[in-house]
Amino acid sequence: MATLVRKFWESVSSRSKATSESSDRHVVVQSWTGAFNNVPSDVFMLILQFLEPKEVAKLSIVCKYWRYLVSDDRLWLYFLQKEQSEHASWDSLIFAETHLRIASFNDQMMAQLSFMQIFARRAKVPGAIIIDGGSGYCKYGWSKYNDITGKSATFLEFGNIETPIFSRLTHFFATIYSRMHVKPSAQPIVVSLPICHYDDTESAKASRRQLKETIYSVLFDMNVPAVCAINQAILALYAARRTSGIVVNVGFHCTSVVPILHGKVMRKVGVEVVGLGALKVTGFLRELMQRRNIKFESLYTIRSLKENLCYVASDYEAELSKDTQGSYHAASEGWFTLSKERFQTGEILFNPRMAGIITMGLHQAVALCMDHCQSAAITEDESWFKTVVLAGGTACLPGLAERLEKELHGLLSPSMSNGIKVLPPPYGEKTAWFGAKLISNLIELLPWALVHEEEAVPTKGETQPHVVTDHIQLVIIVLIFYLWVQ
Repeated sequence: MATLVRKFWESVSSRSKATSESSDRHVVVQSWTGAFNNVPSDVFMLILQFLEPKEVAKLSIVCKYWRYLVSDDRLWLYFLQKEQSEHASWDSLIFAETHLRIASFNDQMMAQLSFMQIFARRAKVPGAIIIDGGSGYCKYGWSKYNDITGKSATFLEFGNIETPIFSRLTHFFATIYSRMHVKPSAQPIVVSLPICHYDDTESAKASRRQLKETIYSVLFDMNVPAVCAINQAILALYAARRTSGIVVNVGFHCTSVVPILHGKVMRKVGVEVVGLGALKVTGFLRELMQRRNIKFESLYTIRSLKENLCYVASDYEAELSKDTQGSYHAASEGWFTLSKERFQTGEILFNPRMAGIITMGLHQAVALCMDHCQSAAITEDESWFKTVVLAGGTACLPGLAERLEKELHGLLSPSMSNGIKVLPPPYGEKTAWFGAKLISNLIELLPWALVHEEEAVPTKGETQPHVVTDHIQLVIIVLIFYLWVQ
């Protein structure tokens, strides 16, 4: 037994010091590894799962048989699933690799990548800073984390960051980096572009270009190594694991209905804008509470009540006759009890006149957008615009997705309404941020990622070990013990 172990270590040590082997030495290795070949592959796989992926990859240098086992897709499927966090689902990983990466490069060869190669590609990607600068609240964090690091009240703290004002954007990004305790030069960044300047006119195009160029200029002046800037609506669609559909973003000031085909905003079809956003919904709840003489101290309390008590009724008239009373304990202000206000608040999204707002309802805007998509006849397959994805904090109101789908079926013809599906925000108010998290694993290769002229995206270097790690030694000992007891 000791002789076998000694021969094994001598061979592995010599292999780690050389990059090529003669055919004679391959024969020698195969001769003494014959005993290990008797270990059932399923037992071998179970033992390998206790190792780190890098250490498993190193075992492929032992012999052809071990290289064959180590490259088994089942093993790397296990490692990929193990790395997925609570929010980064397995379906999201598959979507990113099969839709975003392949579609970005238009390279069908990538579809034939093994899971070991997919794992290796993702391991080389550096962590990225993700900043979703929403009009109401900004969400920020690191792509390697399971969730956002924090959020800030964008408009109240920084003003309108949808305008290309260099000093304001510099203050905004510098503040976020400071709160994250990260140097701008340390990691690349994925930043969401606000849904603004909706039209397809030359003036709107120039405004969007100016804002994007200002963001790049600010970040590169801060020595950020690489920048990937993508529209918020596209990120929300990616988070729902779609590349085509209509995104309904209930923003801070207004609601945008954005048609997207193959990851591109179809501005020629038309982006519908409803002059009703989260601010007015929250304001309407405040008005309803004032009518009932319900006292409160801050708008933050109103917002908390909206998020925790309010919902959208499937049938507004029927809901009026029900007992809908509910209570919530707001921090520092005590208990609040609401009744009809709970569903009347969100009803203004479909009937804005209840709040004295002259604009079309949400269902009417989406139906109009779908009608434009059908009339444009961009593709023979009309199913691309029949998936509607909701985004934004107020879009998280329970019942909103179901009510919108119901209204669309009642408003549109049977042929157009057939197949319509409305999806609630996949990750709540953080939906766009998690869409950016998918992109962050592709940032090294994406064609729309700009790299600073004087910098390069940092990558994790690979070094060939000169000695075998303790974990690999443990695997060999376990294998030898297994053979001994047989």
